[in-house]
Amino acid sequence: MLLNLSNHPSANWPPGQWNTAIEQFGSVQDLSFPQIHPNANADEIEQLAEEYETKVRLLNPSAIHIMGEMTFTYKLVNRLKAIGISCIASTTERTTEEENGTKTSVFKFVRFRSY
Repeated sequence: MLLNLSNHPSANWPPGQWNTAIEQFGSVQDLSFPQIHPNANADEIEQLAEEYETKVRLLNPSAIHIMGEMTFTYKLVNRLKAIGISCIASTTERTTEEENGTKTSVFKFVRFRSY
């Protein structure tokens, strides 16, 4: 099972991302990404990473798709890799259109990539 720890529930993933996840991992389960206050200090981030490491261990995924606040993601990815849990990110291709001064970006899933 692929554990999705991001601000984007897998039910809202585009078909290409969903299908790739199912082909590679068999199933997907969501774990909500924590709300991280911008004033959180390093100790608070470390404590949150420890808490989420425990949650991930209990769910025992084949891999974890982790995307979100960078300092927390960095801490958690390092912890999970140290215990042998594969961590991946989704990659996208961005196209931008500009019309009447309004810029619109569209992101197209390309692949999963290991941290």
